[in-house]
Amino acid sequence: MHNDMKTSEIKKLTVSEIEERLAAEKAALTRLKINHSISPLDNPTEITKTRKTIAKLSTELSLRSNQE
Repeated sequence: MHNDMKTSEIKKLTVSEIEERLAAEKAALTRLKINHSISPLDNPTEITKTRKTIAKLSTELSLRSNQE
């Protein structure tokens, strides 16, 4: 994944797509952290970008669950 998703892109997704993307991003973050602890990443900002994407996805998911 490792792409910085825009909020407008997230709003177009369905709830199940958001949940799938969230799980994938969390797995990617775990992999990045493990790889970074073994040998420093070339681009450690990937960890920050992934964390921000997870936050955006989580926020949208909670907003939608509150609307129902």
